[in-house]
Amino acid sequence: MGDPLDSLRPLMASHSPPIHALIVPSEDYHQSEYVSSRDKRREFVSGFTGSSGLALITMDEARLWTDGRYFLQATQQLSDRWKLMRIGEDPAVETWIADNLPSDAAIGVDPWCISVDTARRWELAFSKNKQKLIQLTTNLVDEVWKNRPLLEIYPVVVQPLEYAGRSVEEKLKDLRVKLSRENAFAIVIVALDEVAWLYNVRGSDVSYCPVVHSFAIVTADSAFYYVDKRKLSTEVHDHMTKNGIEVRDYGVVESDVASLASGNKEGVDEEKKHNLIWVDPVTGCFALYSKLPSDQVLLQQSPLALAKALKNPVELEGLRKAHIRDGAAVVQYLVWLDIQMQEIYGASGYFLEPEGTNKRKRSETLKLTEVSASDKLEGFRATKEHFKGLSFPTISSVGPNAAVIHYSPDAKTCLELDADSIYLFDSGAQVLKGHIALDTAKFPNGTTGLSLDVLARLPLWKDGLDYRHGTGHGIGSFLNVHEGPHQISFRPTALNVALQPSMTVTDEPGYYEDGSFGIRLENVLIVKEADTKYNFGDKGYLSFEHITWAPYQKKLMDLSLLTTEEVQWVNAYHSTCRKVLAPYMDEHELAWLGRATEPIST
Repeated sequence: MGDPLDSLRPLMASHSPPIHALIVPSEDYHQSEYVSSRDKRREFVSGFTGSSGLALITMDEARLWTDGRYFLQATQQLSDRWKLMRIGEDPAVETWIADNLPSDAAIGVDPWCISVDTARRWELAFSKNKQKLIQLTTNLVDEVWKNRPLLEIYPVVVQPLEYAGRSVEEKLKDLRVKLSRENAFAIVIVALDEVAWLYNVRGSDVSYCPVVHSFAIVTADSAFYYVDKRKLSTEVHDHMTKNGIEVRDYGVVESDVASLASGNKEGVDEEKKHNLIWVDPVTGCFALYSKLPSDQVLLQQSPLALAKALKNPVELEGLRKAHIRDGAAVVQYLVWLDIQMQEIYGASGYFLEPEGTNKRKRSETLKLTEVSASDKLEGFRATKEHFKGLSFPTISSVGPNAAVIHYSPDAKTCLELDADSIYLFDSGAQVLKGHIALDTAKFPNGTTGLSLDVLARLPLWKDGLDYRHGTGHGIGSFLNVHEGPHQISFRPTALNVALQPSMTVTDEPGYYEDGSFGIRLENVLIVKEADTKYNFGDKGYLSFEHITWAPYQKKLMDLSLLTTEEVQWVNAYHSTCRKVLAPYMDEHELAWLGRATEPIST
């Protein structure tokens, strides 16, 4: 197959009006971070497989923008026909277009694949040079993608109340109260995890994310679910009917949104037709927003974003139990890996420091690779109760590959494990210090993740080091691995929402040396109210509860860098690890765990 660039440019030239530049985003019709195989258009045109990025194709150039997690990966995957644009270091795409393309240039994009916020920002930047954003009626990438994966039909399933913790009826009632408060009579819900959470359903339309390609519209007295009806069983139909939700075809959402504005939508009170229609500017797609008069739109973060982030007691208990089972699988994997590395590669093992340089591979027939090791870990997880699959592809990386922050091994090219190399799997003393500093933080109500991010970086900053990714993100309850609206990060968006009790957030500082190694420590935390001696300003204070349980490898710690308090933290954490994981261990695994969690003497 030829290079997609050579097929796209004639389509751009023959378009009416001619397209000077084509933007190919990573996102699907729902502004998803992770998309199905048939929606990986940016990957198809560029060859870059990272989850975040944007491709720009002009008649004589091709550029790809991505963030710091993927700089190294993009340099490895892009051909010499592409130029990498580093977000945060190079000009933003709209700035580059405004400065480098001619006046009156037409910039084409599929309006379903960009958010309202993004489109408005681009239009403003382009207008300064009389350039125009053209909403394409057909996706040009789809026209040249001859072997595009076919649409697959995966069943929708009901998320039982015993795991959801709140009924659809209750969620709809709360949502309608918020609509009324904002003088809105309807909301258009585009984000897949928000639709799934609101209607208590899950699916398999996107790998690693249990969501369904669907939209929702909720009004003061009606609720609609837009989905391919072939995915729905009788049970799901009954679930929708019982909750007063009308199921409609996925494709009619466009016309239904248009009729909302005119007041013709069934279930919309004529007296309320001049009230507002709520659209989230970040997750709402530009195509649907364009069907509405701007003076009738409430552009504001979806009320479901925060409601979903504030976990109910049932969800929190489910998360705690799931992480104990997962911690047991990780320990069983480490025990197995320790034995394999010693038997196959002559490694000194998990506990012992290497002696001399006499390590050599002992077996010429057996070998472990990044992929086979990752598959083994998934196998241990699959034995645990309620296992539904991985939440993201395991980052299983040896030596230099561990420096690729979101590395994904390929069976054809992956590295073999090596007794002399660090092995990173994401399912270093300074990094540990930053990890502990965030874990033990106490902070007043109203604190955002931007304020806390520095705690995890300070130990690295003292030596002039850093990492190019955020420190923490929310996680879904059997939903997406990355969940907002809060985050712990250096990015300005971390200012948007303060941390609140019952939110989940990760604690994952790292350090990476290109071509050499990578380290990342990651625990999941729950935000809780803190017990402090004082309560300055009557604000109330918050702290964290960690719920991830797996031992830290002590031989990778430089104990001279740790304070007495940090050593005590590690010892207390390891003591709880032994206690909560022991019921899942056999005799050999329990002995290994006991050794891995022995107290560090100070």
